[in-house]
Amino acid sequence: MAIPDRFLDELIARIDIVDLVSESVRLTKKGRNYWGLCPFHSEKTPSFSVSADKQIYKCFGCGKGGGAINFVMELDNLPFRDAVALLAKRAGLEVPDSGSSAGAKERREKLLTINKQAARTFHRWLYAPEGADGLAYLQRRGLSRRTLTSFGLGFAPNRWDALIQELGQQGYDKRDLLDAGLAVSNQDGRIYDRFRNRVMFPIIDIRGEVIGFGGRVMDDSTPKYLNSPDTPVYNKSRNVFALNIAKKSKAGRVILTEGYMYTISLHQAGFDSAVASLGTALTPEHAQLLSRYFPEAIIAYDGDGAGVSATQRAIPLLERAGMKVRVLRVTGAKDPDEFIKQFGRDAFLRLLDQSCLLYTSDAADEGLGV
Repeated sequence: MAIPDRFLDELIARIDIVDLVSESVRLTKKGRNYWGLCPFHSEKTPSFSVSADKQIYKCFGCGKGGGAINFVMELDNLPFRDAVALLAKRAGLEVPDSGSSAGAKERREKLLTINKQAARTFHRWLYAPEGADGLAYLQRRGLSRRTLTSFGLGFAPNRWDALIQELGQQGYDKRDLLDAGLAVSNQDGRIYDRFRNRVMFPIIDIRGEVIGFGGRVMDDSTPKYLNSPDTPVYNKSRNVFALNIAKKSKAGRVILTEGYMYTISLHQAGFDSAVASLGTALTPEHAQLLSRYFPEAIIAYDGDGAGVSATQRAIPLLERAGMKVRVLRVTGAKDPDEFIKQFGRDAFLRLLDQSCLLYTSDAADEGLGV
C-alpha cells in the first residue's frame, strides 16, 4: 500500500531541511542559501547547497538533489519507506503502513529494543557480584564511574545462558537473540549467549540507538575482543565507535584510535572527538562518515608494524573523503592512553597541536618515515 500523499505533505512540512542536513554536513550561510562539502562525493571546495526557502538541496558537483526524504535515502542508503519512517520518528508521526514493509520495520524496531534491554542488563551486571572482575579491570584502567555510565559499559557473566534467561523474562525468545547477534547456535542446534565473561561495550549509532556490542574477555580465551555480527541494524563497515558523542565535539578534528579502551580513555581525559573502527580496518564508508562531521583526521594508531600498516591504509581513504590527514607520533609511551597517564592531558594536547605532521599519500607510500 502506498503512503498517502497527505501524510507525506504533513511530514515534509514538519522537517526543516537545514536542521536535518546540518547534522551530517557543516553548513555555512552565504546569501539566502547554506553551503558545505557534499556528503555524497569527495570534494575540497563546497558545491553542496541547501535552500531554506525551497526546502531542497543540490550538489553542483555530483548533481544529486531533492528534498528531505531524498537526502535521507542517499545519505543512509535507505529505501523510500525506511527513509520516511526515520523522518516520521523524528517528527513524532506514525507512518500509515501495512504488509511486508510494516513487518520489516517492526523487526528492526524489535532488534533495537532487544539491544537496548541487553545494554541495560549488561550495565546492571557490571555492579553486581558476578561483574566484580569486569569492574575491577575497568577501574584498573583508570575509568571513573561517570565514564562507565556515559559509555554504558557493562559485563556479561561467565554463564552460557545468562542473557537468554534475563531477556526471556521480558518476553524475548532465543530466536530473537539470534537475530540480534546476542546469541549463537552450534551444530547440534543448541542456542547460547554469544558474550560470556566479557566487559561489554555498547555500540551506538549517530542517532543514539544501540545497534551492537563489543566484548573484551576476562581470561585467556580467544578472541580477546569479540564483536556483534552484521545484523539488519548493524554493519561494522558503516559505523564508528563513539561517533554519537564525538560528532558533537567542537575540536574540529577527529582522533582515530585502535580500540574501544583507547577511545574511552581519551574522552575521559577531555578529548571528546576520539573514535575507533569496529573490529575492522578503516573503510571508505568510515572515511565518508567521518568527513561529514570533521574536516581533519589525526591518526593515533600504535607505532608498531601493524599500526603503521593500518595508518598507511587509512591515509588515502581519508584524503579521498576530503579530509586533511595528520599522523600522531607518541614518544615516551606506547600509546596515547599511557602517555596521558604519565605526562598528563596538557602534554598530550601539545602533542596534538605541535607534533602532528601532515602527511600525503606519497608519504604513506614511503612508510611514514618511521
